[in-house]
Amino acid sequence: MPQCLDTIGVGHRFFLVCFLHYEDNEVQLPAQWVRFVGLFVLVAVSAGCSVRKYAINQVGDILASGGSIYESDEDIEFVGQALPFSLKLVESLIEESPTHRGLLLTAARGFAVYSYAYVDFDAEVVADESFERAREQRERARGFYLRSHRYGIRGLSLFYPGFGVNLRQNPEAAVDLVEEKKAKDILPFLYWSAASLGLAIASAKNDAAMLARIPEVEALLERSLELDEAWDEGALHEFHITLAGAKPGSVDVDVVRSHYERALELSGGRRASVYLAYAETVSVPAQRAAEFRDLVAKALSVDPNADPDLRLTNLVAQRRAKWLLSQIEVLFLEPNAPAES
Repeated sequence: MPQCLDTIGVGHRFFLVCFLHYEDNEVQLPAQWVRFVGLFVLVAVSAGCSVRKYAINQVGDILASGGSIYESDEDIEFVGQALPFSLKLVESLIEESPTHRGLLLTAARGFAVYSYAYVDFDAEVVADESFERAREQRERARGFYLRSHRYGIRGLSLFYPGFGVNLRQNPEAAVDLVEEKKAKDILPFLYWSAASLGLAIASAKNDAAMLARIPEVEALLERSLELDEAWDEGALHEFHITLAGAKPGSVDVDVVRSHYERALELSGGRRASVYLAYAETVSVPAQRAAEFRDLVAKALSVDPNADPDLRLTNLVAQRRAKWLLSQIEVLFLEPNAPAES
């Protein structure tokens, strides 16, 4: 009992510090995160099942309600160190409330972002130094992507029971069941389910079993575009570009170009990643070094502070842009070739 009381005391003291200093410069937390801390303390000390479940569901609602403090942070390394703890916290909450849509979506989004920005990128960077280290990181990245995909499918299965099994057996028939009237709630799950599986495939291009799942990704993406092609300021069009580069075979440049132009239009040029997606999918295979340099320069010219909700996304993209420039002699046979007339 004394240990329990001590836990309550520490939790409430932490909450009070955050609350009392919210208005000044000592601690700056968004209002929803002040509420989150209080609810987290309630989760930690609640013995009654109904009270605990209520608190967990409220935390889940907060986590899924919009942009997180991570997305607006200016230190991407700090975010990378903090994300694993946050993701394990989310998973522990899912164990308590396994059908909470907000928690499942947060997990799907979080594991995909963490894997792409930190694990998968690290695999590419260390490849020249250590083949074994790069292989291990790619395997970890693929594992995180697939974990993200499983959470996305669990979310979709709340709307349509058996969705995951149906998707594997007949992708087009499975997505045809998705109703337009549910688009607002279901599109985030469709996107992250598609993106995470697509990235997992991209990290294992020599794995026949993974390549065989491309139709699942295509079905999820095409249905998403049918429901709302402008969703999330062109995110679906940008992913279409990335997927085109991940699939075996030649790229249909005209199709990719149309998605690129639409993504730029919808994002207002505020997403650095759009330029990089086109550069890696089209410019590198076509060996157009001048075009590649121009696109990377445009990505680096995006002001990450212009839109706080996109700050982390743009910083991650610009970190990649700088690395790609350092690899230009590896990517191109004639890195200094002039632009085509």
